[in-house]
Amino acid sequence: MKNLIDKLYRTHVLEKGEFTYLLENYDKEASEYLFSLARSLSEKYFEKEIYIRGLIEFTNYCKNDCYYCGIRRSNKNADRYRLSKEEILSCCKNGYELGFRTFVLQGGEDHAFTDEILVDIIGNIREGYPDCAITLSIGEKSYGQYLKYYEAGANRYLLRHETANDEHYSLLHPHSLSLENRKNCLRNLKKIGYQVGTGFMVGSPYQTAECLAEDLLFIYELSPQMVGIGPFIPHKDTRFAGFPAGSIDLTLFLIGILRLMLPNALLPSTTALGTLDPKGREKGILSGSNVLMPNLSPVGVRKKYELYDNKICTGEEAAECNVCLRNRVASIGYNVVEKRGDFMEDIIHAD
Repeated sequence: MKNLIDKLYRTHVLEKGEFTYLLENYDKEASEYLFSLARSLSEKYFEKEIYIRGLIEFTNYCKNDCYYCGIRRSNKNADRYRLSKEEILSCCKNGYELGFRTFVLQGGEDHAFTDEILVDIIGNIREGYPDCAITLSIGEKSYGQYLKYYEAGANRYLLRHETANDEHYSLLHPHSLSLENRKNCLRNLKKIGYQVGTGFMVGSPYQTAECLAEDLLFIYELSPQMVGIGPFIPHKDTRFAGFPAGSIDLTLFLIGILRLMLPNALLPSTTALGTLDPKGREKGILSGSNVLMPNLSPVGVRKKYELYDNKICTGEEAAECNVCLRNRVASIGYNVVEKRGDFMEDIIHAD
């Protein structure tokens, strides 16, 4: 195990069979060794700084029907909402005053938010906060649409591929969605010039170690600037309601692997980690993560943006959540910083 981890540290990639072996046979000792290397790389690039992103969940309408998702089109129990432009800008104002220098606009694929409306919102945020980064997480669009948003002022785009295995993809998504289109979207985003983020759920239904190995190889090939992973958490109103949640330990191990693969990448410690483990986000940082994404959405809508059950921080005001996170991060020897936290090209090389 140690030899494979050392090889990954040196070369940043393994063969599929080697990744599979690691994921099927890791233990506490291997994990601790991996985490120590991951922390050393994270600190080499980012010192002990943790970047925060202000998440604004602006619509929970979605035209898609992904089988695992609580805001899927066919979920009649979802309490739907849309934030107005003024509400979104108010979230940004609040976030800026709290020290956030990145805003993440996340929502379902909602036809009501036309390109014209989105470009107007992005342009207003860019004009009002020229020193901030604007991240979008609004699903699959055409090259032309992505280009419009980029030209309006968006800098980053988050689009999880969820699984790099075609058969597995078809078990999680309806036939109207395809893995190839998802991959093409990611490549288009990179071509345009976005800082691109992808990722996957750990422990999603029917996932195997081989599937995860394929995810890692796809990520290595794509070379994204950001990778977000978190444990699968079932939602009561989906076909996977009775499936078990993903493993915290495996998620942390994969964060460590990703840090060795992409030493200068931006890796969030996700809310899903904190939902399954009270110390999950701290453990994510100690495994190699360097980003947190607290919620700036109005408290009144947070419970409605329910991709999975029992999501944390749905009742906290942004200021309260911000103080809590800063204290949590400080308790493990790291510091939340008020920076955009842009991806930096690899100008430092591992020894």
